[in-house]
Amino acid sequence: MKLHNYFRSSASYRVRIALNLKGLAYEYQAVHLTRGGGEQFAPAFRELNPLSVVPVPENGDARVSQSLAIIEYLDEVHPEPPLLPRSPAARARVRALALSIACELHPLNNLRVLGYLTRELGVSDEAKTQWYRHWVALGLAALEAEIAQGPPGRFCHGDEPGVADCFLVPQLFNARRFDCDLSGYPRLLAIEENCALLTAFRDAAPNRQPDAE
Repeated sequence: MKLHNYFRSSASYRVRIALNLKGLAYEYQAVHLTRGGGEQFAPAFRELNPLSVVPVPENGDARVSQSLAIIEYLDEVHPEPPLLPRSPAARARVRALALSIACELHPLNNLRVLGYLTRELGVSDEAKTQWYRHWVALGLAALEAEIAQGPPGRFCHGDEPGVADCFLVPQLFNARRFDCDLSGYPRLLAIEENCALLTAFRDAAPNRQPDAE
């Protein structure tokens, strides 16, 4: 399997965690998102993914985009250890936790959006940072409340790491890059600490990737 990704991309980070949790080896294919205007816009990469975003795994003839779809694909092709719970209600809850990050939070503070704010709209760096912190605070507060309403455990859903944890850890990493105040999310930080004890999460960290800068 090849994984086209970028060390600091949170979507790529999610998939690296999932691959590590599954114990799946892969060939790291770096796609630099800012060098030369962005390697993701090169014709060869557009052939892989017309959206020009990472990550994109290649597994034989299978090419999948969108991190949640990729992780669910991995869970179906390699079902052990499972990254989603068994019961339909629990699976829906975990998907909702992941989607609250992937759909409600991350799109408002990813590289493309932040770049558009500054380049096309002329937003200052200070205002851009305020934008980022505002949406992160709203998203993480909702996630903290949702976790509190769920079953007890060391991770987002129970005592085994899964899909939601693959999404949470990269989002907290990104929040720290913008000096977001995370003190109001003790449950999320406790989950992050438990994840940090696992090699699968540590080895997926941006600073451990071959293209880290």
